[in-house]
Parts: sequence; structure tokens; C-alpha cells
Amino acid sequence: MTKSMTRNILQSIMSTRSALVGTALLLLSAPGCVNAYIQNIGGDTHQVFQRIYTTDWNTAWQATLEALKHSSLDISNAESGYLQTKWIDNTAEKNFTDSFGQADSYLKAQYRFQVSLSKGFYKHKPTVKVSIQKEQMVQKDALEGWRQVETDSIDETTLLYRVGRLIYVRVKLAQLEEIKTKKELQNSGF
Repeated sequence: MTKSMTRNILQSIMSTRSALVGTALLLLSAPGCVNAYIQNIGGDTHQVFQRIYTTDWNTAWQATLEALKHSSLDISNAESGYLQTKWIDNTAEKNFTDSFGQADSYLKAQYRFQVSLSKGFYKHKPTVKVSIQKEQMVQKDALEGWRQVETDSIDETTLLYRVGRLIYVRVKLAQLEEIKTKKELQNSGF
């Protein structure tokens, strides 16, 4: 083989290799561009936060209702495991927290929670998955109209924590009540 033929073969291999690397880099960077575009135009703002608790359905449902007791409920359907609060005005809170950043103040701001519960099993024990989504709507001026914005996830994680603690307290109270009942039965002679 001559030197020119070897050089031509190496150049074709290198050009094919660089084309493959370039294509791979383009494909890897494309989803990032799409995600940035979607976030830039205000789409894909739905975030669902969820946690799975090892408990029965009724305990989880009652704990969720108790965690949301300060919010007026718009929809409460135990059969489907769905709760939705009414719109809650949080204009003052949004203007206070956003005043430290570069964002403008809002004319109006409101949010609501959508909570869904679903049954399951893990190692032959009943579980309940609690999913929470917060819809935050803002309006900068009267001409703009309502626009949905991404939440900071603090309220969702706080609500999931509350539900978890309430489930824990309810389970512990049930265990203590069962122990108390067994002692009473033993002392009574049955």
C-alpha cells in the first residue's frame, strides 16, 4: 500500500468518526434545548410530588383531610381518592418573596392543591401513594390575564410531611389503644 492510499483511508475514517461524534453531540444537546425552550415559554410547569406511606386507606385519607383542614375544599371524593382545594389568594406572599429577586410585583396571585391517593401493596402490607400538585397562577397587570408559573415546591413537601406525621400519630395511637384494650381484657378476667 502506498502512503497516499493509507492517508486517504485514514482521512475517510477520521471524517466518518468526526461526523459520528458531531451527530452524537447534536443529539445529546437537543433535549436540553427543547427543555429550555419549553421552560422559557412557560410550558411544562406541572410538578407532581408524591410519597408512599405504609398504612391503610382510611388512615391516609383522614390524615390528608386533616392536613388540608385550613383550606376550603372544592372537590372531595373518597371513592376516587381525589381532593382539590378552592383557589387561595397569595398575592401578598408572592410579592414579598419575589421582591428580593428581579421579578416585578404581581397584581394578583392564587394557588390551589390537587391531591390524589391510590392504594397499593408492599411486602403484603397495604400502602397508599399520596400525590400533590400545586397550581400557582399569577397576573402582572389587568391586560395580561392569568398565567401559570412553576412553584418553589416548599408547600408541596410541607404538605407531604404533614400527612406523614399525621399518619404516624394515628398509627401509634391505634397501637396504644390496642395495648390498653388487651390489658383491660386481661384484668377483667375474660
